[in-house]
Amino acid sequence: MAEAPRAREAGADRRFASSLITVGSAILAVVAVAVLFAPLLSSWGPEEIDPLASLAPPGGAHLLGTDLNGMDVWSRVLHAARLDVGIAVAAVALAVVAGSLVGLVAGYRGGWADDVLMRVLDVFQAFPTFILALAVAALLGGGDDGMVNLIAVIALVNAPAYARLVRAEVRSIRELPFVEASRTSGSSFWGVLWRHVLPNSLTPVRVIAPLNCGWAMLTLAGLSFLGLGVPLPTAEWGAMISLGSGDVVAGRWWTSVPPGLFLLICVLGFSLLGEGLQERADSTRR
Repeated sequence: MAEAPRAREAGADRRFASSLITVGSAILAVVAVAVLFAPLLSSWGPEEIDPLASLAPPGGAHLLGTDLNGMDVWSRVLHAARLDVGIAVAAVALAVVAGSLVGLVAGYRGGWADDVLMRVLDVFQAFPTFILALAVAALLGGGDDGMVNLIAVIALVNAPAYARLVRAEVRSIRELPFVEASRTSGSSFWGVLWRHVLPNSLTPVRVIAPLNCGWAMLTLAGLSFLGLGVPLPTAEWGAMISLGSGDVVAGRWWTSVPPGLFLLICVLGFSLLGEGLQERADSTRR
């Protein structure tokens, strides 16, 4: 009899997880449409200036008005989605690859390799994530490699979390019978890792990665807001919010509210998707 309430609870959890995944995926699908068709959804270029419409309010030729430089806010918001989503996804992908490799080697080898790699990760994780990103971004600077540097910075501050996740999974997998059978059959060190250990240790990574995409976008926006990210006049949500922050006091909300709202919606989509995947994984384990 006790199994029935648990089964109903598990079913409710799975339905809730599916709802989160559906809503999050729908939001990200809309963002993907904006990213792909940005040039078709606006008649203005993201850096095109209308000299007769500086700080023009929404309406007429400019759906969301213009900023101080006379650039169309709607066009810039749409094109900024390409940059923000692209950098966030690339940075998280790089963090997943680098962190998974470190965690794989540390968890499977153990011993001194594990101790050294974990102490290095402790150094990185001793600092708040955004403070570390600020310091590294300031050290690397901008220049011609600014986008590459931003991807590297965001990947660097996120990689330790993936390394620890994968290491914990590998330590529980490496002694299982199928791994031991592969070793005794003569498989090489890397063969065992790639064919057996790694595929079975990536489940928590697949759950956490969408959540981290949202946090990566917030990190990028924060760096750009402080002048250490994407420089003007390139369309980027954090830089747009920074440029228009003083206009809100004067009642010109359209220069900073739309990019902030679009950033919120995009981060919400990634968060709901990640939370849904987490709920589904937890309900399956229960």
